[in-house]
Amino acid sequence: MSAATHQRISNLASLTAVHRAFHWLHLHQPQLRRWLLEMVAIPAPPFGEGDRAAWFVDLFHKLGLSSIHLDAAGNALGEIAPEEDFGQDGPIILLSAHLDTVFPAGTLCEPKEQAKTGRIEGPGVCDNAAGLSALLAIAAALQHSRINPPATILFAANVGEEGEGDLRGMRHLFTEGPYRKRIAAAIALEGSGTGVVTRALGSLRFRCTITGPGGHSWSDAGTPNPILVLSRALTRISELPLPSSPLTTLNVGHISGGTSVNSIPFSASALLEIRSSERRVLHNATLEVHRLLSDSVNAFQSFSPAPTLQMESIGDRPAGSLPEDSTLLATLRAVDRHLSLRTELRLGSTDANLPLSLGVPALAIGTGGSGGSIHTLDEWYDPTGREIALRRILLLLLAATQIAPQLAAESAMDEVDATLNSTS
Repeated sequence: MSAATHQRISNLASLTAVHRAFHWLHLHQPQLRRWLLEMVAIPAPPFGEGDRAAWFVDLFHKLGLSSIHLDAAGNALGEIAPEEDFGQDGPIILLSAHLDTVFPAGTLCEPKEQAKTGRIEGPGVCDNAAGLSALLAIAAALQHSRINPPATILFAANVGEEGEGDLRGMRHLFTEGPYRKRIAAAIALEGSGTGVVTRALGSLRFRCTITGPGGHSWSDAGTPNPILVLSRALTRISELPLPSSPLTTLNVGHISGGTSVNSIPFSASALLEIRSSERRVLHNATLEVHRLLSDSVNAFQSFSPAPTLQMESIGDRPAGSLPEDSTLLATLRAVDRHLSLRTELRLGSTDANLPLSLGVPALAIGTGGSGGSIHTLDEWYDPTGREIALRRILLLLLAATQIAPQLAAESAMDEVDATLNSTS
């Protein structure tokens, strides 16, 4: 970290308008809690984030953001733009938090407050109502302080981060939406704490289906049984030697098939996931999985009709990393030094995966407080002490707007189409 970067943060933090924003964050913690309670009560299951997105559009209007709309993917968007008119070509800093939870439609989402501990309990209260309330906090504090940023800030309450959502909200922003060529850097607000994800854990997910002729368990005995064929393949897959550096994991999370105990099933399926921080390793492991599945099916090619294999992609969360010499990372370190915070860099799977995989400076950052029991019905969040984390996010965001052209120059967004084509 250069002395100039540290001095830039010190100068920024000394501005009267920034102090007004800090003061708003200090005084309005009860408001942030109310927003959090209200949004948790609005279900946002996978592919069902519409009601919560509409709630954000309404609040963006009340906060006075500009260019407020729902995009084609369902992301709720709003801007704080410079007073100077840069048209549609100026660089943008994206600040986002994902709307969706892992919980299916019909899950009871009413939050519960624990008076003695200060905790709030409810599905998705930490992942990611904590991040979403921080998104609103930063927007409100900036508007209250009347800060005129040197580059446009795009606020996004985005869809599709969890599970089979497959980062569809971020994919749209970076590959199809009108902002895609303008985003110079991305900051994703994710959960509690102060950890920072700069290395994206990639994953490939598949539905592996073996299909056969089926039949009666007695009269058609000897006909290839897809459940048994798949089971033999999965046993061999479980014995695959996977790299320990980078750490690579393989999991079978769901199996299905068959109709009755006295029927040879027509098909059997398994949902399979491979995770690693390197795209090359994910690709090689996928080839091995496909080879073992094919070998198991090919062992029955003498039968007519022979069983068949389909390996369908149901998820692709790309790997990537923020370079150590990134200006965004240097800026974060300077902010942390100013606030006497420890910079804890982590590996994780977040919305930052998508921009990082495309060479766009990006990170995911915790929004303060503490939480636990993530992705369970007992999930909880305690916002106590989150003010320092919100100050950190605000300083990092404003500092990024000051160096937006430099961040844009570091970005590889001109290579997005080529990258997508090579990894599809």
